[in-house]
Amino acid sequence: MAKDQNGPVKLAMMVLNSVLVVVTDLWAGLLGSAVFRRHFHLLLSGVVLFGPVLSLWVSKYSIFANRNHYLYRMFLRSGWAWTCVFTGSFVFVLSFSIRRSLSLSVRHLSRIATVGALWWGSRSLLTLLENMAGSCYEPMPATLVGGLNLGQGASVPGQSLLLLHEGERKASCLKAGMLWQGWEVSEDTLLLCLCCLLLAEETAVLGPYLALGGPSGPPLRLLFLLCVSLLGLWLFLLLCLLAYFPQFPSQLLGGALGCLGWRGLYQGWYRLQPSWCCPGWPGEGLLITTQPHSERGVHDVWPKY
Repeated sequence: MAKDQNGPVKLAMMVLNSVLVVVTDLWAGLLGSAVFRRHFHLLLSGVVLFGPVLSLWVSKYSIFANRNHYLYRMFLRSGWAWTCVFTGSFVFVLSFSIRRSLSLSVRHLSRIATVGALWWGSRSLLTLLENMAGSCYEPMPATLVGGLNLGQGASVPGQSLLLLHEGERKASCLKAGMLWQGWEVSEDTLLLCLCCLLLAEETAVLGPYLALGGPSGPPLRLLFLLCVSLLGLWLFLLLCLLAYFPQFPSQLLGGALGCLGWRGLYQGWYRLQPSWCCPGWPGEGLLITTQPHSERGVHDVWPKY
């Protein structure tokens, strides 16, 4: 008998598929558990609050102490795009594979679009407030005004004067190499906290779905693991920012605003009855089970904590 030439390939595929199923089930069970869903925002708050303490132990010569590092340039500067693409793909594949309804899938995707609108609006508002509350200064060496009597401070070697430039915006001021002083909120911290909470909420649906015995092919499981990996990356970058570039209280304010946006959407607006103006909570209309003795026949089993 001729040997099957594809035998080793099939065996390798079976092993990889088994590993994929085991890993996915473990992470889906963790992210879908009640303990994780109830306390993840507290964990994230603790990271933002106590993360800057790590600056006492990290080395300033580490590769992560360079703001031009590959991870910062590749992921952090386009963090919302990565989150939108990965999470949106997972939400669409999950919802459409269950109900085969394009309108329902679009309604679930509108949650992500709403968070994106919140992020865009927050950036615009924070930029406006920073431009209104800050001032632009041009450092000038004291030697250039040596002929003026500027008091005892002007005689200190190396001391510079600050020339105020009125009407300058923060972006143009920093681009010109000048100094900006004023109130600010860390947009990076705000974005990372918002993305972490969004990923945790949207991916938590898979655990109860698998517990109900729902079919799940490799594409859905791979998208889920990509979302989990992105969540881990955002947490790692958040720790790097807090440890290597501590900025108090701007990072604390950014984290607080990110958690506040999550609270208003996922713990507030999305809990309302789904309608044309409310997309509903993650898993709404997807996780259903039959009840023979019930008048309605089916009921949603997704708990809203």
